[in-house]
Amino acid sequence: MAVLKVTKLGNPVLRQVAKEVDLQELTDPKGELQGFIDDMIDTMREEDGVGLAAPQVNRSIQVVVLEYDDNERYPEETPIPVTTLINPVLSELSEERVQGWESCLSLIDFRGLVPRSASVRLKAYDRYGKKIEKQVTGFEAVVLQHEIDHLQGKVFLDRMEDLTKLSYQAEFEEFWVKRD
Repeated sequence: MAVLKVTKLGNPVLRQVAKEVDLQELTDPKGELQGFIDDMIDTMREEDGVGLAAPQVNRSIQVVVLEYDDNERYPEETPIPVTTLINPVLSELSEERVQGWESCLSLIDFRGLVPRSASVRLKAYDRYGKKIEKQVTGFEAVVLQHEIDHLQGKVFLDRMEDLTKLSYQAEFEEFWVKRD
């Protein structure tokens, strides 16, 4: 297992629509995808992220990993167990929106206020090719939307409605945390 280099904004891979993963390749015992998924999880943990999409480590394929246990950036949020999603698809379940401050390993040191759907339906496969279908709300729904956006060539900046709500992390902590 290895920690991979995180791709930064400006690299064209972050603006590409990622390719679907062939499920036979995923479950091939001689394939390299399982090791790549392990490397993504190691990278997410090393970088103190909540999620990571394959384009963020320079692979344009539809793989996302998530995990949240305890993080000072999101102290009130419910834990998310380590999760791997292959070829994920989201659909909105309501028009209700939530606004939250997001950051991204590919735009390190920035935070932005982003509107997201409050409730989504997820369809995907796990790392072993088992089908996943579930309704997701709250913090996990926001994280899913953020990470799956990466598979569509989008970053959180593209979802922001007001770029005056974009801040460096240090200024966010000094000026914005007190307001919210």
